Amino acid sequence: MATETLPYLTSTLLDRLEISTKDMVDEIERQISGQRRGEVWCAPKAVVLPGDDRYIMATLGVSSEPPVLATKSLVVNPGNAQRGLPTLNSLITLLDAETGLPLALVDGNWVTEKRTAALSAVAARRMARPDASSLAFIGCGVQARGHLEAFADLFPLREIRAYGRGAANRDALCDMARARGLEAIPCEEPRQALEGADMVVTSVTLVPRPTPFLDATWLKPGSFAVMTDQALPWLPETMTRFDRIIVDDLEQEKNMAKPMIDPAMAAGDLTGLVCGDFAGRQSAQETTAFVFRGLAVGDLAVAGLVYGRTKGVGV
Repeated sequence: MATETLPYLTSTLLDRLEISTKDMVDEIERQISGQRRGEVWCAPKAVVLPGDDRYIMATLGVSSEPPVLATKSLVVNPGNAQRGLPTLNSLITLLDAETGLPLALVDGNWVTEKRTAALSAVAARRMARPDASSLAFIGCGVQARGHLEAFADLFPLREIRAYGRGAANRDALCDMARARGLEAIPCEEPRQALEGADMVVTSVTLVPRPTPFLDATWLKPGSFAVMTDQALPWLPETMTRFDRIIVDDLEQEKNMAKPMIDPAMAAGDLTGLVCGDFAGRQSAQETTAFVFRGLAVGDLAVAGLVYGRTKGVGV
């Protein structure tokens, strides 16, 4: 494809595709299994920290089917709020994996929201109780909204509890839940949100680095926690509360300067979970957690999926 005709897949266009949560989760699982079969290749994420509160990151993944190469470049800058811009902005470039010719540019913010929630859902399918009906949020921004959508599609939710630093985001998340027929409880303290919840999603902003304030002993037996924020807001000394913790990628963790959790606490990673190397949950009373930085295979799977769907509608 000539670069002058390179399509840009906007969030508005991607929303119109109406791709289901199940389809995204299934595609991520397929590509994760492809890694084990030697049909998908992903590099550990690269991170640059300039020292001025910016968090700059890139991912790289290649698949055999569809034959695409996906790279994502992302910048998180808290200072964007003063500019009237989103804190996080990103772009995904898709190339033909055989020829290297460009295929499309994809709205990275849309993919990041969807793939993060879908990665959590991959873990939740195996680590949460299937009858989980209450979901607590610590952090009520974009990732919370994405997780609400995904988890409401996959679990028999009846209630959410929301705690966040900004009342506007918290109230918007509660309004979104009520629009889906769920009870929504805004919380003034994090413990109020966590206690008694069947599932928990924490998505606290990484910059500036948060001071730990969440106590895992507040969780009830049988609950499942998703930590999209590298477990940074959790008090490390309380993490032994969990019966089983998995991370997104053990090899990626080995390349990171600072592990998200004590490596000895990790029962495995997402590939091992999906491929059946170990059980995500062994009893109804186990308290489990999924801690992750983000995986290139998630960006690859969702970006490749939406590109294929756009070709089907003639974009």
